[in-house]
Formats: sequence, structure tokens, C-alpha cells
Amino acid sequence: MRSLLALLLAGVSLLANAESGYLIHAGRLIDTESGKVQEAMTIHIDNNRITEVTSGYAEAGTDQKIIDLKDQTVLPGLMDMHVHLTGEMSPRAYTENFYLNPADYALRSTVYAKRTLMAGFTTVRNPGDDADVTIALRSAIEKGWVQGPRIVTAGKSIATTGGHADPTNGVNIALRGDPGPKDGVVNGVAEARKAVRQRYKDGADFIKITGTGGVLSLAKSGRNPQFFEDEVQAIVDTAHDYDMPVAVHAHGAEGMKRAIRAGVDSIEHGTYMDDEAIKLMKKHGTWYVPTILAGKYVAEKAAEEGFFPEVVRPKAAAIGPQIQDTFAKAWKAGVKIAYGTDSGVSAHGDNAREFIYMVEAGMPAMAAIQSATINAATLIRRQDELGSIKAGKLADIIAVDGNPDKNIEAILEPVFIMKDGAIFKQ
Repeated sequence: MRSLLALLLAGVSLLANAESGYLIHAGRLIDTESGKVQEAMTIHIDNNRITEVTSGYAEAGTDQKIIDLKDQTVLPGLMDMHVHLTGEMSPRAYTENFYLNPADYALRSTVYAKRTLMAGFTTVRNPGDDADVTIALRSAIEKGWVQGPRIVTAGKSIATTGGHADPTNGVNIALRGDPGPKDGVVNGVAEARKAVRQRYKDGADFIKITGTGGVLSLAKSGRNPQFFEDEVQAIVDTAHDYDMPVAVHAHGAEGMKRAIRAGVDSIEHGTYMDDEAIKLMKKHGTWYVPTILAGKYVAEKAAEEGFFPEVVRPKAAAIGPQIQDTFAKAWKAGVKIAYGTDSGVSAHGDNAREFIYMVEAGMPAMAAIQSATINAATLIRRQDELGSIKAGKLADIIAVDGNPDKNIEAILEPVFIMKDGAIFKQ
């Protein structure tokens, strides 16, 4: 019996060691670090890591499989820095929380996660949910229970009382209660620190705060500042102690400036960014995540009777169309830009449409691709593992027909998707 067991264990060991590697023959390979395209390259992959990138088409060795992408353009898996995987905007979205349970949101989020992955996005950042749904989803994807992108999540975003992301805005007074730091609602420095520590306890990867009013919340203003500077500073200092970056939802300029001066890592949306805010972002090295796609979507839906509550419609109509112009201004000024869509406002799986709007606003196609690869990886502090096809990095790789560096629309339809060394589309 003992010898049989030894043989069985040896067999398991041999099978584990014999896990096949891949050689990807890439007709065109986008080097996102240099912004250049390399012709006729081979990407060597062992398990989930890239081991080497060589010129020419290498021959397969023992236990290696060739993936023929000689007619395609190969690039790193795309990264979206602003998605909300727990829902999609619709006329029902404002009442769902009265009849859906966290388990319902979690199960539905698996559908959106797979849809996102199959669009070529192998990593996403989720800045805000409820009931730690995306923390659980992150774990489920890591364990292989469901298919989806690698998730970096903030858990519940942090707001002030009545501010954007206060979960009780607009509800009946009997249901409103007085949410506090555990629920992501703070007033004052001590509560701000406690809310960050609660997110750390929950298992969040970064902190998201709503520095100004928002478009889709049931509150009148979409641009007023909603944190005092000492509150933002307390959040940033506490988060950075825990090595957690801070992302700030902001439409109005004053809320942005308070956040930038406090040392936040990124500004999301940035609709009414002014020249002073741009100067501050360049001075502090603050990243900008534009979400033009969401702006286009809400502006379109604001024209539909009954799609949004009446308190939301004027904000959507006014703020939505502005984001693309702000993006163009920020890009020309030299602000650092990382790709983000706010998908969940628009449909999951349509994430790549943001590329079209970025290029339309004046960003070169290669720069747009870099914003969704090496720039995004740098924002989440994972540039050593993600964002480019280099030896030692994780094997997150996609391929498309055509030349997206010349015609960005080619990126809309990936024909090959690999995440963490596993093939999801070929």
C-alpha cells in the first residue's frame, strides 16, 4: 500500500511538473513601454509567466504548444481602472436594493465579470460596491470558481452624510437611519480614519472617496465639494500607512484641488477640471481616469423620459457631455492618464469604446493603448507584473486583427485572450 501511494504521489508530481508551456508567434507585438511595434516575435510562456520574448518564430520544445498569431497584433491584456461590476444602469437600478440581496448582486456580477474578460480586459479596478460583493468576486475569480478579470477593489466607497455614495440618499425617512464609518459615511477626521481602517479590515485593495457631488446620486448638486481638506488629508495619510492608493470621484474643481493637495493618487471623471487643478495634478503627479464613455451614456439617456429620476436628469444632461472636452484639455496639458470607463453606468463588455472617444479627442492610438496597459499597471502599483509583455511578467495577453496602433477600432474585437497563462478565447 505504501509503495502504491508513493507511485501515485510521484505521478501527481510528474503531472504537475509536466504542465505544458506556450510559444506565441506574434506577427506584430506592441511594446507598451516604448510605444513601438515589433515584427515577427515569439513570446515564451511557462505556467502563468512570460519567461522570454525573442525575435523571429522559435521552434517548440518538449511540452510546448505553439499559438499561431502571425496574422494578428499582440498586446498586453487591457486594464480598466473604473468599473462597477455589481450592476448596470437602468430605470430599475434605483429600486433594486429593496428587493435584491447581496447574494443576488454577487451572482449577477459573475456575468458582468465574464463579459468584461471576454472584451479583452484582464484586470479591472472596482471603485465602490456594497456588502463587499467585489471582494468576494475577486476571491472567487482567483480560486477559479468563476471566470473574470483580475480585480482590484475598494469595497465600499467613502462619502460624507448626504454626499455622493451615502447609501441612504433619497430613501424614506423611516429607512434612512444614520450611517457611519462602517457603512462608508464619515464626518470629521476621526471618522475618516476609522472608515479607511474598516475598508482595510474588509479586505479592500485601495480607497475610493466621493470628493464632490455625483451625477447619478439622488441629490441635487453634482459638483459641490463634499469633504473638508483635513478630512481628505486624514484619509490619504491613513490609507498610505496601509499602502493603499486613494482614488477620488470628483466633478467640481474645488473638490479636486482639495484632494490633489492632500496627495491622492487619482482623480476620476474630473469634469470641471480647471487650469489650477491641471497644474496641481502635474505638480503632484496625480493620475486622471476620465470615463468619457459614462459621460456619453448618461447624456444620451438623460433625453429619455423616465430613464433617470427627475433629480438626476439635469445633472446627467449638463455633466455628461463635458468629460470628453476636459479629457482633451488634460491630455494636451500633459496630465498622466490611465484608462477608465465607469462601466456599470454603460454596459459591461463595451469597455473598449472608451478608446474611440479618447482618440476622437486627440490622443494618439498608441498613447490610448498605453493608458490601458502600462499606465494603468503603474496606477495600481503592479507595473512589475502587468501592463507590458516582458520576461517575468504575468501572461496577460490578447490579440486582435488589424493594427490598433493605427486604427483604434481594431481593438474592439479581440480574437485571442489569455489571462494568467490560461486561454479564454482562441
